[in-house]
Amino acid sequence: MQELASRIRRLPPSCGPVRLVGVDGHAGSGKSTFAGQLARALGGAPVLRLDDIASHDELFGWTGRLLEQVIEPLRRGETAHYTPYDWRSRRFGAPRALPPAAVVLLEGVGAGRRALRPCLAHLLWMELPDEESWSRGRSRDGEEQREFWAGWVRAERRHFAEDPSRPFADLLVRQCEKGYEVTPGPAGTVGPDQTITHGDGPSAVC
Repeated sequence: MQELASRIRRLPPSCGPVRLVGVDGHAGSGKSTFAGQLARALGGAPVLRLDDIASHDELFGWTGRLLEQVIEPLRRGETAHYTPYDWRSRRFGAPRALPPAAVVLLEGVGAGRRALRPCLAHLLWMELPDEESWSRGRSRDGEEQREFWAGWVRAERRHFAEDPSRPFADLLVRQCEKGYEVTPGPAGTVGPDQTITHGDGPSAVC
């Protein structure tokens, strides 16, 4: 993970002074866990979770709000302020500050969408098939969220059919028994080694 963090630090800024790194993939593919580990390897890089930007009324129609509240201020080198959505109370909360750090991780389904790609220094895609990802997500959220998941799957299929992210990923991330395997994505390569395997311990083998 430290090697991946070093690569990201070497990228040129993409959004004002910020290296904005997208972590995309199907719902339930492990984006949040991976982004949390990568943020720690980056010395505590901020993680903006798109779950805080989306809402029941706008599962994927939040681009304008994200650009206005987050992207444009960061591009100017200013602290962004966004209003996180509470999925239980179904309303937006008090504004939350997001200073322009050297690296900011943008984690969530749709992080690699067309409107955001020009602002990304790198796009990472969690390489887990959709049905397997959704099965993990349903299992995680329990029976009470069954109706929500039915609507979500339809919305996610529609989103990726119209605005796919994976073809533009710089790196593909596969979760292994220990750690993660990171390989070149359709949009880029990672260098002469072509494959990096990351884990928390001294080695990680898939």
